[in-house]
Amino acid sequence: MIDESRVEAGALSRDGVSAEQALDEVRRLRAGDRPTHGGRLFAYVYDPAVPGLDDLTAAAHRESAHVNGLDPTAFPSLLAMENALVGAAGRLLGGGPGTSAPDVVGSVTSGGTESLILAVKAARDAHPEIAAPRIVVPSTAHAAFAKAAHYLRVALDVVPVPPETLRPEPTAMAAAIGPDTVLVACSAPSYAHGVVDPVVEIAAVAAEAGVRCHVDACFGGWALPYLRRLGEPVPAFDFTVPGVTSISVDLHKYAYAPKGVSVLLHRDAAGRAPQYFAYADWPGYTMINPVIASTRSGGPIAAAYATLRHLGDAGYLRLAATTRDAVAGLADAVRAVDGLRLMAEPESTVVCFTATEDGPDLFVLVDELTARGWHTQPQLSYADLPASVHLTVTASVAPRVAEFGPDLAAAVEATHAAGPVRLPAELVSLVGVLTPEALTPEVVAGLAAGLGLGGDPNSDDTVGPLPERMAVVNTLLDAAAPALRERLLVEFVGLLQRPDWSSGE
Repeated sequence: MIDESRVEAGALSRDGVSAEQALDEVRRLRAGDRPTHGGRLFAYVYDPAVPGLDDLTAAAHRESAHVNGLDPTAFPSLLAMENALVGAAGRLLGGGPGTSAPDVVGSVTSGGTESLILAVKAARDAHPEIAAPRIVVPSTAHAAFAKAAHYLRVALDVVPVPPETLRPEPTAMAAAIGPDTVLVACSAPSYAHGVVDPVVEIAAVAAEAGVRCHVDACFGGWALPYLRRLGEPVPAFDFTVPGVTSISVDLHKYAYAPKGVSVLLHRDAAGRAPQYFAYADWPGYTMINPVIASTRSGGPIAAAYATLRHLGDAGYLRLAATTRDAVAGLADAVRAVDGLRLMAEPESTVVCFTATEDGPDLFVLVDELTARGWHTQPQLSYADLPASVHLTVTASVAPRVAEFGPDLAAAVEATHAAGPVRLPAELVSLVGVLTPEALTPEVVAGLAAGLGLGGDPNSDDTVGPLPERMAVVNTLLDAAAPALRERLLVEFVGLLQRPDWSSGE
């Protein structure tokens, strides 16, 4: 017999609640999130500030939320919308009838990470004769390539980038290609700094070696073509480049569709074929999947389709122009502040800056900007690259640009007044010698408590009080080697993600 007293927990109440109460609870929880609209959040979300677009995409999502992408013959509407999205992306990125890449095909995925995993899978499975496949990526390549290598048991050969250019040298990429290399990757642009890799040269060395070349244009693939049309000097990076065999582009970024929708394109069907998974050796239905998931809601795809149809080519061109002007204004604001410098002159939709030798503590500066309503993304130091602050710029930022400069100057002044973070000497020493394997639960709990993470494990608050200021946490992580950073963050996030055992009432 079921003990009904033990059924209720977290979201599960005994008799359910009204629809309005459930929505009120969601709204209350959302009240603590970063603002997704308003042009003050420089990461994670992409807001075009187009009136009515949210209502349109919510309605489109609702129409297809219960459609299942598992079987396109049962739901031809979803197949038609996917094909339309792939065609739009393929045409925008230099493929389709009348081009040098007329046979471009593709798949719609849940996001850039899935697109990159599938690009690596297709490259790996195209060479079953290679027992230990490898991929070559620049150190600025998105971390999803490392995730793909980890999941798919593919070795990752990382090529350092010169700090002066932030781009991989084609000769260094060529030197890293070996007999077991199945894929070479580059970025258009790199997420961290927003610069476009030398795709023409890298694709050429990959082609010469007989290796696939994937362009990760998840971040910029929908914006760069429009910036080029506006007269910006965007280098060639798409299917017009010989040797480029696949490209990924996220529609939930600068196509401004709701999350999560990405497109993975291949130059031809033969290149896509090993991406599929099929299995018939069981008594159920024959499984055939072009992507990782089997069951897929049609909601995000329908929302993306509605977004593209509504905004249209002219709409995207206008949004790109607005974003370009916002990027220029933010870059000027950074240049105007003593102690800050741009990591690179903006080439896309990113402004990335760091501090000069006598400049402010960047992690304290991020907190000061947050206190003024600006939510930026701190990036830790890496190899010869200093810590930096990343701004993803969208069209919604444009009306706020005039406010950012004075607030940035005031935040820098306040940062100087507060002084840099000073970690206890014993903590710095510990981080310097600590290995990931030595992180016992007791050590992690002590570090977390000292940093204000995790809350009380005996409390009903399953999230715990997150620290309002993160400079100390970021300074500690910055002092740690990458492998230790990874383990620390896994442990810290694990402390935050605990089941809610409270009563459902």
